Parts: sequence; C-alpha cells; structure tokens
Amino acid sequence: MKMPIALVATASAAAAIAAYFILNAPTPQHATRSNTLESAARSAANWGSRKRISGAGTRIAGKLKERFGHATGHADLADEGAADQVAGSLKSAAGEIAQAAGKTLHDLNR
Repeated sequence: MKMPIALVATASAAAAIAAYFILNAPTPQHATRSNTLESAARSAANWGSRKRISGAGTRIAGKLKERFGHATGHADLADEGAADQVAGSLKSAAGEIAQAAGKTLHDLNR
C-alpha cells in the first residue's frame, strides 16, 4: 500500500515542527535567576541593600517635603511628605528582610 506523498510530507513537517519546539523549549529558571545558592544569597543581599538605601532617601525626602509643606501652609504637600516617609520605611523594611534572607542563604551554604 502506497501512502500519498502529500500525507508523508505533512507528517514530516509536523514532526519537524514538534521537534523544533521540544528542542528549543526554554529551560526552567529559578526565581532568583541564580545558578548557585551563593549567587542567590548575594543577589538577595544586594537587592536588600539597594532597597534600604532607596527607602532612606525616600524617607528623608518625605520629611523635607512635610516640613516645607508645614512651613508654607500647604497641607497637601505636608500630607504627601508624610506618605513618602511611610513608603520609605516600607522600602527599608523590605530591604532588611531581603538582607536577612541573603545572610540566611549564605549561612546555609556553608
């Protein structure tokens, strides 16, 4: 029994496409995008440091904005400054948690 050439060509093309997608499937990435535990620890600690610095800057800017708002009688500006201080405190807290996680990962890797 002979198979029609069109059927063979279609089956071959389908197999080639399936093989392409299977062979080029992305490999799973870790949530930290790190290959080793030590690299993940360093990445978490560095992110935490950046967040703590950013949070401190936001908190200071908020305090200045709040004081300027009180001095000039702009209640909205003072309220915005108070909100910036809260946001800065939250960033700093997230940074501290990330640094603690990085230190814990580093200690576990020893």
